[in-house]
Amino acid sequence: MSLRVLVADDHALVREGFRALLERKGYEVSGEAVNGLEAVRLAGELKPDVVLLDVSMPLLNGVDAGREIQRAHKDTHVVLVTMHADDRLMAAALKSGIRAYVLKSQATEDLVHAMRAVVKRQVYLSPGISKFAIDAYVNGDSAPDDKLSRRERQVLQLVPRARPRRRSPKSSASAPRPPNPTAPA
Repeated sequence: MSLRVLVADDHALVREGFRALLERKGYEVSGEAVNGLEAVRLAGELKPDVVLLDVSMPLLNGVDAGREIQRAHKDTHVVLVTMHADDRLMAAALKSGIRAYVLKSQATEDLVHAMRAVVKRQVYLSPGISKFAIDAYVNGDSAPDDKLSRRERQVLQLVPRARPRRRSPKSSASAPRPPNPTAPA
């Protein structure tokens, strides 16, 4: 039986690369999402076995999208894919119920192992990040509790993308300029 996979990443080249790799390995890519909100919506519509989520996506990040997908669709499993070997991000992902954290720098086989693991309800961490997980466990470290609502997290994710508002043509008329004392009369 071939697994049905939804791929979510805000970069077209990455989505296309995942699609090519997965189809070459015999998986069916049932859809693609360009942001976290679309991933949540498509997970409900397409009912994939696995959702590959990039961590850094617009509108809703991968950790929050993964949390929502898993709450709403118990038979859909989430694999977080990222370039960030960040122990706090990994801890937040695990705390939210995501059971696979794969670094984009790893080999294709790691992604395949992660997908197989989550379908069996096992945990998979890329070899490049598992040291962080072990250290956090041994030292008793954990991600801080998230007290923000979904909407508050969305707004925070939009802040870096915010652009200053343009003045409307009506309001761009400036006040008369004072005379320039150095200009010829």
